[in-house]
Amino acid sequence: MASEVKANKWSPGSGVAGTLGDSGDTFTAPSGATLAVASGATLDINGTADFTGSTVTGLSAGKVLQVVQGTHASAVSTTGTTYVTTGLSASITPSSTSNKVLVAGYINTFYSYGGAPTGAYIALYRGGSAIVAPAGWLYSASTTGIALSMPFHYLDSPSSTSSLTYEVYFKKHSGSTVYAQDGGSSYITLMEIEA
Repeated sequence: MASEVKANKWSPGSGVAGTLGDSGDTFTAPSGATLAVASGATLDINGTADFTGSTVTGLSAGKVLQVVQGTHASAVSTTGTTYVTTGLSASITPSSTSNKVLVAGYINTFYSYGGAPTGAYIALYRGGSAIVAPAGWLYSASTTGIALSMPFHYLDSPSSTSSLTYEVYFKKHSGSTVYAQDGGSSYITLMEIEA
C-alpha cells in the first residue's frame, strides 16, 4: 500500500548522518518538480564530489567524460613538402560512437627559415589519416626565418569506440628547413565530449 508523508523539513538525529531509504530503493522526483542544492552545499556521491564509482544518468549532453594529454620535447625537422609527424600524439577511447573528441594544443616552438618567402604547415591526423589539413600555418617574407608557438584545436566526430590516436604532422611550404619543438615541449589534449 502506498503511503505519503509531508513535512517542511527533515533532519537526522543529533550527531549522526541521516540515511534515506535502503539499498535498492528508488526515489523519484515527479515531472515538473525541482531538486535544489543550495549555493555552498555539496552533492556528495559515494563520499566523493566527482561521482567516482557512481553512475549518473539522464543529465544533459556536453559533459567532459575524460581528458588525455600528450607531450613531446624532442626537436624534429623536415625539408620536404610532404607531411611528416612532429612526434606529438595522444590516444583516447570514446565510450560511445555518438560522442565527440575535442582536440587542442600547441607546437612549441614551430620554426621555419631559409630563402624568401619562408613558410610551413601543420595538420591534424587521426589513425594515420589527415582530418584537418592544414590546421594552421606560418609564413614570412623574411630570409632569416620565423618562429612562434602554433596553437590548434578541432572538434572531431570519430563515430568510434576504438582506441584513437591523434597526431600533429607538418611540412614545408617554402624556404629550406622547418623545425618543431625547436624551443620547448609541445602539448596535445584530447577531451571526450558527451553527445
